[in-house]
Amino acid sequence: MRVITLKSIRDFYLRYPDAEVALRAWTEEARQAAWKSPQDIKDRYNSASFLKGNRVVFNIRGNQYRLIVGVAYRLQAVYVKFIGTHAQYDAVDADTIDME
Repeated sequence: MRVITLKSIRDFYLRYPDAEVALRAWTEEARQAAWKSPQDIKDRYNSASFLKGNRVVFNIRGNQYRLIVGVAYRLQAVYVKFIGTHAQYDAVDADTIDME
């Protein structure tokens, strides 16, 4: 998968260094993946939550952080929509949030 907006992920772990290892691991796994359906994601990330509009919420670093992505299965692309702490996640609408 192509991960779009990697800069957002890098910027986040520069602000939250304890998230770096987990985010780098997720990024590398996503780049090597070839997800064709939500089930492909669920098979690897059983705690992932699926939202409308092909959005997926990943728990990062033991659910301390949340990553919302939009997945374009046919294009083999993942678009970062939001990354934040659990408290920040609770304050947004996961179905509509987009990176600024």
